[in-house]
Amino acid sequence: MSARPRVGLFVTCLVDLIRPTVGFAAAKLLEIAGCDVSVPASQTCCGQPAWNAGADKHAAGIARQVIDAFEAFDYVVVPSGSCAGMIRRHYPECLKNDPVYATKARALAAKTHELMSFLVRVRGLTRVEAKFPARVTYHVSCSSLREMGVRDEPRQLLASVEGLTIVELKEPEVCCGFGGLFSVKYPEISERMADDKIADALSTGADILVGPDLGCLLHLAGRMKRQGKVMQVRHAAEILAGMADIPALGEREP
Repeated sequence: MSARPRVGLFVTCLVDLIRPTVGFAAAKLLEIAGCDVSVPASQTCCGQPAWNAGADKHAAGIARQVIDAFEAFDYVVVPSGSCAGMIRRHYPECLKNDPVYATKARALAAKTHELMSFLVRVRGLTRVEAKFPARVTYHVSCSSLREMGVRDEPRQLLASVEGLTIVELKEPEVCCGFGGLFSVKYPEISERMADDKIADALSTGADILVGPDLGCLLHLAGRMKRQGKVMQVRHAAEILAGMADIPALGEREP
């Protein structure tokens, strides 16, 4: 492997359609960490919605497309523990009966990483040259924690941001209620879980709720907006890359 590894950036559907800045921030951070970054134009969804819905054949077809797009890279990096978890944990299961792609799925899984975990664990990045004077509280997404084992790396990087102070939630590892299709199937339960997470965040006195997964953040920002709660919500990559000068999630351009 070269001194500058070739990284394929899996942007994710939500980032592409709703918050492209997260993708640009991820690319910037990877370049700072000494990587050559490419964004394959043929990438689409990771297939998680289909997999969660039991549409296994559709999920397998999407998985094959992703494998074809990314198998040539040294690493695949994703600014979402949810999508990274789908590739790393579920592609091998999804394609286990495919005589060709079962092996390819395991190979891709082995080199797929969540963004902040990759920066710290693989590239040894411990500090960023960013400035963001604010008190933030950090929500740990379920997929990042339970599927990708990401816990301390985002906090380590955020702590290096000039002017930023981290104020911990009382229950940082409790689900926010999004859970992909969970929020669609069980909206009342999902809303109650979001309300509990929002109350925890507001009780910290922080200015901003930060997290690593756009799905969770959109869920919480939308709920707060509907309730008239005032707290910014941002993806951690934007802050780490010094690209948090745009409106927070749910806010309009001035």
